[in-house]
Amino acid sequence: MFFMICPFSRARLRFALVSAFALTIGGVVNGAPPNDLPVLGDASSSLISPEMERQIGRDFLKQIHASLPTIDDPFLKHYVAKHVADLSQYSQLTEKVLSTVLIDSDQVNAFAVPGGVVGINLGLFLYGRDVHEYSSVIAHELAHLSQRHFARGVEEQRAQAIPNLAALLAAVLLGAAGGGEAAIAALSTVRAVAQSRQLRYSRSRETEADRIGLNTLVRANMDPDGMARMFGRMQRAYRFSSTPPEFLLTHPLSETRVADARSQSMRFPKRSYEDDPDYAMMRARADIYYIDGAQAAVTKYAKAADEAPGSIAAQYGYAVALSRANEHNKALGIAKALIERDPQKLLYIGTYAEFLIAAKQYDEAAQLLAHQLVINPDNAPLSMLYARALTESERFAEAEAVLQRQSRVNEGDIDVWYNLAEVAGLAGNIVSVHRARAEFFSLHGAYQKAIQHLQYARRLVSESDTKLHARLNQRIDDLRLALHSQRS
Repeated sequence: MFFMICPFSRARLRFALVSAFALTIGGVVNGAPPNDLPVLGDASSSLISPEMERQIGRDFLKQIHASLPTIDDPFLKHYVAKHVADLSQYSQLTEKVLSTVLIDSDQVNAFAVPGGVVGINLGLFLYGRDVHEYSSVIAHELAHLSQRHFARGVEEQRAQAIPNLAALLAAVLLGAAGGGEAAIAALSTVRAVAQSRQLRYSRSRETEADRIGLNTLVRANMDPDGMARMFGRMQRAYRFSSTPPEFLLTHPLSETRVADARSQSMRFPKRSYEDDPDYAMMRARADIYYIDGAQAAVTKYAKAADEAPGSIAAQYGYAVALSRANEHNKALGIAKALIERDPQKLLYIGTYAEFLIAAKQYDEAAQLLAHQLVINPDNAPLSMLYARALTESERFAEAEAVLQRQSRVNEGDIDVWYNLAEVAGLAGNIVSVHRARAEFFSLHGAYQKAIQHLQYARRLVSESDTKLHARLNQRIDDLRLALHSQRS
């Protein structure tokens, strides 16, 4: 989606771009070499600088938090963030990804936002049968970012504005001169030409992102054929659907595009690729999340474990399903057996602790997690589970301290701030409640509410505590500046 660029202030321009940018964007002129990266001095940088793209990403992330439900599962969030970070090292990105967001939707979709934000629907796990298929979609989105397709698309729209305007004026003049039907035909031609240029540009962007994404897969030692498999399956699944998923609306899959992905993958030597066991286990968690009824999940994964007794993912899924169905002893038994297979694997240890909490064995869970956090300090899933175990044990002040530390390590995580506000309230620390709520609302772009909570907190702080007063005043000033920028 592209926009006519008017002489707005930079703040209004950024807000307009963010508001309109609800789709994934991509592409350059057909046939451009895969390694032809734009540089800071290219045309795309003259209108939208990399810094402006970063601000667009931050603003868009706030809109996502404000309008879409997100997943708070600490294991799934951690896997998605780590996977994107690892894969981006093999892409052409020169800057790290700013943030990842996992959206609560069973529909297949992923998108990339200027400035380094990658969004993924949990449903992508359901469609990607292995890590190679899943990664092909992520690699495609990273290619959109590395090629700065958004900035280049806006620049292309701007470049076409004058020729389109000239043609439009000619059509209007023809009408004024009594052209009648000729004027109407001219106007239709102008519109058709503009739409044809945009469609052609969009298709070339997708082609480029496919090819660069495939090269990313190869460098990451992943199966390049995963892209063709993923695209082909989606195309077959929604061939006759009247309401295709968002991904197919923003990334149209033609027979030519699927065939091109397949032919591109054939350039590389054929060999076998193993699936990532962590991905398979996360896929099981995602699947169980959307199964209607705990017992239905138990039945499905009991069958999977029976049919494939050597499958770690099936065993793991069965254990998760049992825990959700409150069959804690069985779940703990399977989890313990998994730990015995690999005593150092944090996913097994964390899942075992999760099952202990579900079984109300809070002290045992807290002891296990405290020990692991000494070895793996600030690990996000373990820290969130530790805070949960402490909260359930009514050790509210300790839980608050854990979440306070996480808020400094992962300050952009809305779930950390939400839980911190809740636990601080239980601990009787009302100032901390308001400060946490302020940051929670700030991450949603609700700056006025955030300011109000900080003002409440300031009233509760003793005048003698000058340092805290200074911090609160500075944060209020920062949020007022953000609110002014939002309204400008």
